[in-house]
Amino acid sequence: MKLIVGLGNPGPRYALTRHNVGALVVDELARRHPAHPLGIRCQSSVYAGKIAGQFVLLAKPLTYMNTSGKAVGSLLSAYHLSPASLVVIHDDIDLAPGRIKEKNRGGHAGHRGVASVIDAVGGDEFCRIRVGVGRPPDDTSPTDYVLAPLGQEALQSLETAIAAVADRVSAMLARRPS
Repeated sequence: MKLIVGLGNPGPRYALTRHNVGALVVDELARRHPAHPLGIRCQSSVYAGKIAGQFVLLAKPLTYMNTSGKAVGSLLSAYHLSPASLVVIHDDIDLAPGRIKEKNRGGHAGHRGVASVIDAVGGDEFCRIRVGVGRPPDDTSPTDYVLAPLGQEALQSLETAIAAVADRVSAMLARRPS
């Protein structure tokens, strides 16, 4: 079984922001591959289903981004999963908008949510899918940029990226049997 976690911040204020791209991908995966809601578990909204023939848990931590590791660590423990079964999806300002990079292992590259997950699971032995949201304009702080509500054009671009990431997750699970 795989645990697919979409990082973001809880609540309507953050729902359509760049920082919530991971959570939005989980929503798209649950829509495409009908997943059964398990409710709130381990400080996360959790769904169970199958993607590419594999059983998966889809989770959106209800902690804030910078403490995502608390929820992820609890989920791994509660479901007796190793970090190798974990896929973390998150935003990345160092990638052009819509660009997607998948990698196994590695540092957090300054992303506090990923740093929290690494700390909580005791290492970097998990897959992450980075979704590019681009750099902020010179007069905008990175924090303000990723937490700002999206305009129509940015939202359309992000929706395209979310669909592409959902496709990538399905393909990844198809080529990596449990």
